[in-house]
Amino acid sequence: MDASLVRDYLVGLQANITQAITALEGQAFHADRWQKNPGEALQGEGLTMILENGGIFERAGCGFSHVNGAQLPPSATQTRPDLKGAPFEAMGVSLVFHPRNPYVPTVHMNVRMLSVLSSKGEQVVWFGGGMDLTPYYGFEEDAVHFHQTCKTALTPFGEALYPRFKTGCDDYFCLKHRQEQRGIGGIFFDDFSELGAASSFAMLQSVGNAFLPAYLPIVKRRLETPYTERERNHQLVRRGRYVEFNLVWDRGTHFGLQSGGRTESILLSMPPLVSWSYQQTPEPGSPEQDLMEKFLIRRDWIEAN
Repeated sequence: MDASLVRDYLVGLQANITQAITALEGQAFHADRWQKNPGEALQGEGLTMILENGGIFERAGCGFSHVNGAQLPPSATQTRPDLKGAPFEAMGVSLVFHPRNPYVPTVHMNVRMLSVLSSKGEQVVWFGGGMDLTPYYGFEEDAVHFHQTCKTALTPFGEALYPRFKTGCDDYFCLKHRQEQRGIGGIFFDDFSELGAASSFAMLQSVGNAFLPAYLPIVKRRLETPYTERERNHQLVRRGRYVEFNLVWDRGTHFGLQSGGRTESILLSMPPLVSWSYQQTPEPGSPEQDLMEKFLIRRDWIEAN
């Protein structure tokens, strides 16, 4: 697999996404280009694009990184113990956008490639990523649109991929310590190479290219919705669940920290403001209860509509 082709695609994807958000927001991202110092365990460089205090997005982070290291961290070998301690090269684009309006959902997307030199001297390449939506107030048309766009991106590569990756997303983005889904899901895949390197990369591109069509129509539909302090407080509490997942369960966060990655870039997914409330329960019949009972559950959004 020619790593330069993957890198060129990822750099272009980051640029396309941040340019689209800049056009919508009317505010440019701050570009923070970084490079690891010689002698550090992890070598490489990247570009963190960050937008803060916008009218639409309180915080929007979109990072590209291209790194290599002498040993794969434990978080990357859970399903591949035969590659424990192998040298590796990793590159990817990861983003999380936290909107200001509670009626606009938070979104996450990640696409990445990992290349490892096995003990037999063979190059092992796999791809991972996906996207998922975390609403604070539920709208069925938004959930259906997001999932349908994900399915459309995957269908050319096999009818079985969307249901498989949807289940993978539901399984992964679950706060197991609360027995609670993080959001309405989407698609998630890891350690993927079964189509061969070229076709697996093409699938990755299709997923990355589907992000803007999946998310922007939802943002534009909801960004003018009036809200009060009640909705804002609910949003901040739900953001607390987002932080819990990223710090406790997210393998990408663990990979970055365990491999000696750049902490500021790894944690760009964190919201600027967040709240925790002791044993908070939504009022019966409220939109907040509706979110918990009808949206933060495992559900087939396409077939049911």
